[in-house]
Amino acid sequence: MIRRARVLRLPTAGPQDTAPLAAAIASGDVDPATIVAIVGKTEGNGCVNDFTRGYATLALKLLLAEALNCPRAEIEQRVAIVMSGGTEGGLSPHLLVFCRETVSGLPAATPRLAIGVGLTRSFKPEEIGRAAQIEETAAAVTLAMRGAGIAGPSDVHFVQIKCPLLTKERIEEAGRRGASTATEDTYHSMALSRGASALGVALALGEIDGAPEAAVCNDWSLFSRVASTSAGVELLRNEIVVLGNAPGWGGDLVIGHDVMRDAIDAEAARRVLARLGGKTVAVLAKAEASPTGEIRGRRHTMLDDSDIHSTRHARALVGGVLAGAVGDTMLYVSGGAEHQGPAGGGPIAIIGRV
Repeated sequence: MIRRARVLRLPTAGPQDTAPLAAAIASGDVDPATIVAIVGKTEGNGCVNDFTRGYATLALKLLLAEALNCPRAEIEQRVAIVMSGGTEGGLSPHLLVFCRETVSGLPAATPRLAIGVGLTRSFKPEEIGRAAQIEETAAAVTLAMRGAGIAGPSDVHFVQIKCPLLTKERIEEAGRRGASTATEDTYHSMALSRGASALGVALALGEIDGAPEAAVCNDWSLFSRVASTSAGVELLRNEIVVLGNAPGWGGDLVIGHDVMRDAIDAEAARRVLARLGGKTVAVLAKAEASPTGEIRGRRHTMLDDSDIHSTRHARALVGGVLAGAVGDTMLYVSGGAEHQGPAGGGPIAIIGRV
């Protein structure tokens, strides 16, 4: 018996739309017991008050609990659900369903897509964006790699994390206990949480020698080439999906990655496509408005727009660039790339069928 990874990419008609996944389960195309992670894009604003992430997460938990005839709390322990809000521009809302099956047969002759899942403990409000989040994330990534049989950091091609953020209520709760949070700006807390989580990935994979708390959203020389982190109000822990290639797995899926040096670096996607060959199954990427205010010497205004936050502009820009490169708009593009690739750029990973 060997392990085999499967990835289903399913379009959605709204954040509540679980019908495509329900149909796949009803038809026998997917066994719900094999689902270990769901990563998706919803059409919310991607900000602190984006209810579509929690709405989609709840809808999926209810569907899986019914399909598996188990309490919803059990789904929370066995499936990592990562919903990223914001499908600006031409990005198309969808779900990526990751399955880890056990099948008879021999492993593939070369490494195949391997999936590892990790969950941290819940964080106190005062721990978000700080050392505890970095350290707990690093430990969970290491365990997820081990569970997937991924030999080493060079075999990891994407680490997707859903992390918490601060709300006014959470900040006030910490204050009543005499604790202070890393920030009182709820939107900035998203950046701090994403940044700390990304540094945790970099630490686990040996991409950096150390990750001091003071470096979070300050020292941009420290970053991961494979981390993708998305913050949301709907959870208090980090939910982690490690994607890499490993021997001993079967199937016909592989994953590769590169790093976009800026928001218009379509060549990064083309390099991955050339290395993989075969049919593209899923594309995952990060997007960020260059903090210098320029892209290749040309001024951009994403950081100066008081009506639309820069993360929303960045998703639309990078989504358009990548859609042109791969010929598809059903892409997972997440905004806010603090410590995820070089400043103004970000990682891109593609899963292909060979």
